[in-house]
Amino acid sequence: MGFKESMPRKIFLVCNTVFLLIIVLLCILPFINLLAVSFSDKVAVAAGEVTFFPVGFTTISYQFITNTSKFFMSLLVSIKRVAIGVPINLLLIILTAYPLSKSKEDFGARSIFSWFFVVTILFNAGLIPTYMVVRNTGLMNTIWSLVLPGALPVFSMLVVMNYMRSLPKELLEAAYIDGASHVQSLIRVVLPVCAPTIATVTLFSFVDHWNSWFDGMIYMNKIQNYPLQTYLQTVVVNPEEFIRNNTDLSGNLSKYLSMVSARTTGAAQMFLAMIPILCIYPYLQKYFTTGLVMGSVKE
Repeated sequence: MGFKESMPRKIFLVCNTVFLLIIVLLCILPFINLLAVSFSDKVAVAAGEVTFFPVGFTTISYQFITNTSKFFMSLLVSIKRVAIGVPINLLLIILTAYPLSKSKEDFGARSIFSWFFVVTILFNAGLIPTYMVVRNTGLMNTIWSLVLPGALPVFSMLVVMNYMRSLPKELLEAAYIDGASHVQSLIRVVLPVCAPTIATVTLFSFVDHWNSWFDGMIYMNKIQNYPLQTYLQTVVVNPEEFIRNNTDLSGNLSKYLSMVSARTTGAAQMFLAMIPILCIYPYLQKYFTTGLVMGSVKE
């Protein structure tokens, strides 16, 4: 005999489906509009004629942004930043979270060190002291000025730490009985079990490094050292000045000034910046919810 749903439940399911569809549309439609604006003529965009389809289709905004060697130089800087920064983040997160996940009997100073890290989330030294430290340590205009100041993401470390604390004690005790050291138990037992959380914080770290632009503006004095987001920010804020100062585009000055606007180039910038995130997210998405929820559980 099949299960017959009651009328209140049917109403709930319909309302729930409609609500979720509205949420999906609220997420997708702005992205579609962004894409349409980036491929539209600047006059149509200024007149408010663009909704979800390009008006006066053109790729001039993308040509404007990418038709220069500095774009590819900044892209290389961002790739290098991600390639160096993400492994450093993961290494420090794991090496910090593992001892802090131990019980007070195994690590008596656990609470002291935990609060030491939590305080850094609430309070920081400020922009000027951080800048002085970076400058006095000789990190200005180097990739390390973009990586080392945020080498240990404390929030991600706390997520991994809470996940490790939720693991059964018997799991590690069995490894110790078999003669495994702390390093061996971490590599062979803990990390494989923590794969969902590690994948989650990897995504966090990747997005943070890829989307950061302000530190590049502060610590880099030369445009050829700008990461991609910093470079694109300078393009969007003042496109006319960018064209005048860029020898790659100076020959087409009037062409670009007449065909692009801050809004169309801004839309193209945001779409280009999202491409790597859109490529990597589907592979890590299956771990995202599990890793974040399990890492948020406190015992």
